[in-house]
Amino acid sequence: MVVRAGREFLAIPGPTNMPDEVLRAMHRPALDIYSDAMVELTDGLLRDLSTLFATKNRSFIYIANGHGAWEAVLSNVMSRGEKVLALESGRFALGWAQAASGMGIEAEMLPGDWRRAVRPEQLEARLRADRTHRIKAVLAVHVDTASGVINDIPAISRAIKQAGHPALLLVDAVASLGCMPFEMDDWGVDVTMTAAQKGLMSPPGLAFVAASDRARDAHRSANLRTPYWDWTLREGPEHYQKYSGTAPVHLLFALRAAIDLLFAETLPHAFRRHSLLGEAVRRAVGAWAEGGVLDFNIADPAERSDTVTTVLMNGADPAELSRYCRDHCGVVLGTGIGEIAGRAFRIAHMGHVNAPMILGTLGAIEMGLRALKIPHGSGGTEAAINYLGDNVKA
Repeated sequence: MVVRAGREFLAIPGPTNMPDEVLRAMHRPALDIYSDAMVELTDGLLRDLSTLFATKNRSFIYIANGHGAWEAVLSNVMSRGEKVLALESGRFALGWAQAASGMGIEAEMLPGDWRRAVRPEQLEARLRADRTHRIKAVLAVHVDTASGVINDIPAISRAIKQAGHPALLLVDAVASLGCMPFEMDDWGVDVTMTAAQKGLMSPPGLAFVAASDRARDAHRSANLRTPYWDWTLREGPEHYQKYSGTAPVHLLFALRAAIDLLFAETLPHAFRRHSLLGEAVRRAVGAWAEGGVLDFNIADPAERSDTVTTVLMNGADPAELSRYCRDHCGVVLGTGIGEIAGRAFRIAHMGHVNAPMILGTLGAIEMGLRALKIPHGSGGTEAAINYLGDNVKA
């Protein structure tokens, strides 16, 4: 017997659920890519992306996913044989470092731990030891969707400055932008990249980059620049150069609708919504953990992100729980990846999410724990309800 019907609900950390307004925005004829309307669409999106990044500097739109944006960032500011330092706190800093290595960049990992955030003091010590300034850039991930950690980007930026080191700070904000505060200019970030399919509630296929003046200075001498990724070429006089060819018109329609929804809600309200729903999830997981099988992957509560929660399972199979939730309830959970593959599941609470979506997901998980006789503390969903009831005032 199953109780699933209708639309399947994605509780995975990307692609996330898309609002109906975003889906409807794509259901229209193509736009003349040489028209004034196309230029206005592009100019408005570039302006609003810079607002989301919280930068006065220029943004760029790529037809790519986040991995493509990694390459866009590196190719625009690095030269072959130069060195980057990647800060380990999960799967995605490692992935960015691997992309750098494949491009002919020397990539060093600053060892970390999948159960905690980057330690800025360790970064400062490593940069102080780099007396010849061979490290040209530091690669950091704001929220790692594999581990569920949030890294303190302002503290990482301060560590670079306190070390007296000229390295650029390059940040992956794929799993945080639009969901949690991000202040590119105020935090001293040189390049930020993100993608459309998480907090920006749009289909996969678009990626975005914003660059500081220091990054633009490095760009002038970078020898890894290629025609598709190159910032200078994308600032050419012809509109099509902003996309290095034909514009992804329908993806842009979707993005326009998604950003309009975010701005109508207001960013502070969106950040607060994610904070409340994230804590509701954590209250549920905390209750379940009392059974001795489930546990948070991130040990320090202050380092758990408001967009994804990674849950370890000790002595039980997370795949069995995920199958139950999907096949019997129509809820798709994220799987554990990287070092915790086969030992964890992930609950996404980012983008187009609200209280009934989250409470329904938590209810399906608790139902699965009971049906599969997986030891767990009782009242997880109730703890989430109580938290929201106490904090979402009438």
